Amino acid sequence: MSPVHSALPPEPKPGASPFRRAMLRGLGVVMPPLLTLVLFIWAWNAIESYILRPVEAGIRYTLVLALSESPTVPPADYVPVKKGDLSAGFQANGKTYVPDPTGRRYLPSEVVQYVNSNMERLGPYQAAPATANAYWHRYVELKYLPRYMVVPIFLIVFLVVLYFLGRLFTHGVGRWIMKVFDGFVSRLPVISNVYGSVKQVTDFVFSDRDIEFNRVVAVEYPRKGTWSIGFVTGNSMADIAAAANEPVLSVLMPTSPMPMTGFTITVRKSEAVDLDLTVDQAIQFVVSCGVVVPPSQQTGKQGRLQLDLPASPPAISDES
Repeated sequence: MSPVHSALPPEPKPGASPFRRAMLRGLGVVMPPLLTLVLFIWAWNAIESYILRPVEAGIRYTLVLALSESPTVPPADYVPVKKGDLSAGFQANGKTYVPDPTGRRYLPSEVVQYVNSNMERLGPYQAAPATANAYWHRYVELKYLPRYMVVPIFLIVFLVVLYFLGRLFTHGVGRWIMKVFDGFVSRLPVISNVYGSVKQVTDFVFSDRDIEFNRVVAVEYPRKGTWSIGFVTGNSMADIAAAANEPVLSVLMPTSPMPMTGFTITVRKSEAVDLDLTVDQAIQFVVSCGVVVPPSQQTGKQGRLQLDLPASPPAISDES
């Protein structure tokens, strides 16, 4: 008889090192606020690039047109700073004028002095203005449109405009104007497809409609015996209910680990099992791929399902 050979259980895989666990936990702590900050920075950069800077440039250009005086020749009653030499400038109407860097125009000396003494406020790599017009633009930007004043004022005005636009286009004439505009855009080729898709998304995200989204259910999907968690969004369509010969539900099926994506299915109401979960708890379950189970739904010791498995495989004997 040959000796009995016991099949040894496989050695357990070593757990993650303390360094790796600490790094993963650190990422878990840092990533949510970091991604939130990145999202707000992206939104601000978009607003600044496409709204603030064009508005700021328009105001600056208007102020330059109103304030600038850059004569090409001195007036008749001028007095040269240096007798017989206009290269040092001249005085007229109680002001002193100096040549610009091109030598073709004259600028008030206080404008040149103000810009030259405050250029560091625009950053260390800003080149000095090369023309009279550039001097005036820098002067208006530094004196009348400093960044620490423009940004707060812009934010206040921007929020106020958003508020009044919301009030205007929600009722009465504003609502009618919006419908006319939507109808016009919907007739434009190519643009209508993009505009329609974007409008559907924004209407869903920002509308005040009460969408029933506080009911969590489990349905056997995608096949019998496989249970998936979903969110009830409505009663689906009448034709489907008639074909099923009973009430039906529209259920949003979120995908792990990104619940903001998913798909919508329609199921019989009798086949949907209501779960004692809040929407937040269900989302945590989906995001964690089933790791985070609410206390009310935990099974077994410490919320883990205990499986009756042998500690090691049974011994195998070989007989010759």
